[in-house]
Amino acid sequence: MKLRYSPTSPYVRKLLVCALERGLDERIERLPTDTGDPASGLAAQNPLGKVPTLVLDDDQALYDSPVICEYLDSLHDGEPLIPPAGPARWTVKRREALADGILDAALLRMIETKRRPEEFRWPAWIEAQAGKMRRGVAALEAEASAGGLEGALDLGTIAIACTLGYLDFRFGDDDWRAGAPALAAWYEAFAQRPSMQATRPPEGA
Repeated sequence: MKLRYSPTSPYVRKLLVCALERGLDERIERLPTDTGDPASGLAAQNPLGKVPTLVLDDDQALYDSPVICEYLDSLHDGEPLIPPAGPARWTVKRREALADGILDAALLRMIETKRRPEEFRWPAWIEAQAGKMRRGVAALEAEASAGGLEGALDLGTIAIACTLGYLDFRFGDDDWRAGAPALAAWYEAFAQRPSMQATRPPEGA
């Protein structure tokens, strides 16, 4: 399998953590890809021109991260990271969706504040995205406070941890921990997993 990826993408990090946790990492060849480079060939494999894109041995391409993570979870015989059925499955998928939604807002905010020229920035749009991020973290704090995240290793908790890592990476000044002590304590422990340490984004990127 070949993975078209960026080392700073939190969606890529999510699937790499899944792969490492289930012993699949050595089966994945990593191909660094600049999504802004038309010569990369990415658009021929993913018409959206986005990473992550996983190209299988038969040249079929899978995207985006929820699909790829579910595919990877089908390749091992260990404890599934996505429960096959029932309430536990929907809890995991909901948590993944919440984490990905926070990431979506964070990326839109990052583009608006750090890549768009200042004179073209839209303050109301920036605040709308920041509000989604704050509400998402508050919802995760409620789950952590109720003990719902403790001891769980699944796609939901992996997605949450990668999202919080991205908030530290791009929005450290927000200090999300200030209003989320239970979530912060859970994350500090989860972030010590070897899979999380091995997939940290490069410094200064």
